[in-house]
Amino acid sequence: MNENPLPSNKHFRTVLILSASILIVVMNTTMFNIALPNILRDFSLQPSEGAWIVSGYSIVLAIFTITFTRLSDYLPIRKLLTIGILIFGLSSILGFFADSYLWLLIARLFQASGAAAIPGLSMVFAGRYIPMSRRGSAYALIASATSLGFGLGPVAGGFITDYLNWNFLFIVTILVVFVIPVLYKYMPLETSTKTSFDVLGALLSGISATLFLIYISTFNSLYLLGGLLSAALLWWRINRASTPFIQPALVMNRHYRRIVFMSYIGFTLHFAVLFLMPIMLEQVYDRGAAAIGLIIFPGAMLSAVAAIYVGRLIDAYGNIKVLFLAHGLLLISALVFFLLARMSPYMIMLAYMFTSFGFSSLSSSSTNEVSRILPSEQIGAGIGLKQQVHFIGSATGSVLAGILLELNRQPYTAQDFSLPFGILIVLMLASNVVLMVYSVRIKKFTPVQEIDI
Repeated sequence: MNENPLPSNKHFRTVLILSASILIVVMNTTMFNIALPNILRDFSLQPSEGAWIVSGYSIVLAIFTITFTRLSDYLPIRKLLTIGILIFGLSSILGFFADSYLWLLIARLFQASGAAAIPGLSMVFAGRYIPMSRRGSAYALIASATSLGFGLGPVAGGFITDYLNWNFLFIVTILVVFVIPVLYKYMPLETSTKTSFDVLGALLSGISATLFLIYISTFNSLYLLGGLLSAALLWWRINRASTPFIQPALVMNRHYRRIVFMSYIGFTLHFAVLFLMPIMLEQVYDRGAAAIGLIIFPGAMLSAVAAIYVGRLIDAYGNIKVLFLAHGLLLISALVFFLLARMSPYMIMLAYMFTSFGFSSLSSSSTNEVSRILPSEQIGAGIGLKQQVHFIGSATGSVLAGILLELNRQPYTAQDFSLPFGILIVLMLASNVVLMVYSVRIKKFTPVQEIDI
């Protein structure tokens, strides 16, 4: 992009508008998590099959998020957001009339292709147009909207599923269309850059992510082989294309890779928890969808409010300290789920308070750290690739949790959830080790965006 507006605090109101859109997108995810037990019964599905309503959505998000963010280097963000929101809204209308599992899954996948534009491009916009002095607060606002969506989604999804039907969940998501005229009023004008788009690289990236995730759910070695082959072809492609879909410098950046790994683990844990909680609350504690939503709601709301203060902490003390805070909270949450969730549904409520707060802290601080260590011309691609890994992590979490849970027979007992929660503890310990290594190595690195140019 050339001749675009410079970073300015006046663009902070645009971040607020974009955060409202993210709120609806996140609600769309969590509402269907709550409705999942009902959908499993309606279509006689196993948990691993039903998980694809969530994980399939995440796979498509992963593919299209990096596509939209990569396109933002050439096309105006406002135009790309409009396209994404329209696809999201039209797919919601399609989903409202779904009367079969296949129809529902197709509607969800099309929804994801449009929804992918919103979180990724919002992050790119903040990285491009918000000054570094307030960028932490901007990312925290986005994280707050995400947390609020995780809180409102279960409540809205629970009541809609109990008193209407899960089809009506699609009505809520249509509301995002009304954001379009507001965006046209407040978003800055940008110019387009004529260049070639690496379509082959985009396809190979999507194929690699899809095959790896299918392998996780099936353990069929053919999918693993296909994923490795497509990943090798992708690496060959990005090292030879004049404008590669994924810049090789990002992949070779060790600091960037460590941040992406920590983000991946955080998303895996969060979405595994979001998948397991409704099933455990229904089958172990006999709670309905509305009650499940109310149990999840306090943790998400706490996180939404706390995210604002997390932004101030980032701006005041830096990203590393907040990353340590986030990891501590997520590790505590995994321990509480493993040790205490079998005792009472209120222990699940307590554990999720740690999960949600830790997740929003990790999300905002890690994204701000990426925008700090990367040069401005790599921010769009860097955030896009990070977002893609986020959604791969979310798909991994739900599929992995479903597979581990299916090692037992239904109806599940409290003891059956010990293995999935135990695996989450191991994952968080690994992420903590990576964070400690990163905190030591980054001290020798000179950030490229300590000041705005």
